[in-house]
Amino acid sequence: MERKDDQELWDLLGRTAEPRLSPFFARNVVRKIRQEASRFEQMRNWLSWRRLTAATAVAIVVIGMAIAIHHPVSQKSLEREPDVVAKIDPQDYDVVADLDTLIAWDENSLWDEKPSL
Repeated sequence: MERKDDQELWDLLGRTAEPRLSPFFARNVVRKIRQEASRFEQMRNWLSWRRLTAATAVAIVVIGMAIAIHHPVSQKSLEREPDVVAKIDPQDYDVVADLDTLIAWDENSLWDEKPSL
């Protein structure tokens, strides 16, 4: 936009006063900074050790209960045992019987006895 396009606007803009700082500007800035610091201290005091300890204890209890409810250990172990027993092959029983015979033969073996002269 050029000056000759809208002369009245440019005249109005030329008459505005420059912004000036208040003599109390520095004091007001320092007051705002102090107020912000006190808000931080209020938040820090609200989060005291007692409240943090209590909140941590509650969180641990809630997590423990959630784990206990969703993962019951005793029920799962009882359910798995019959499955393992049911999967035993009948040929395994024959092997166990043969091992019993071998152990009995080994106990009665003549080679282990001391010769008597």
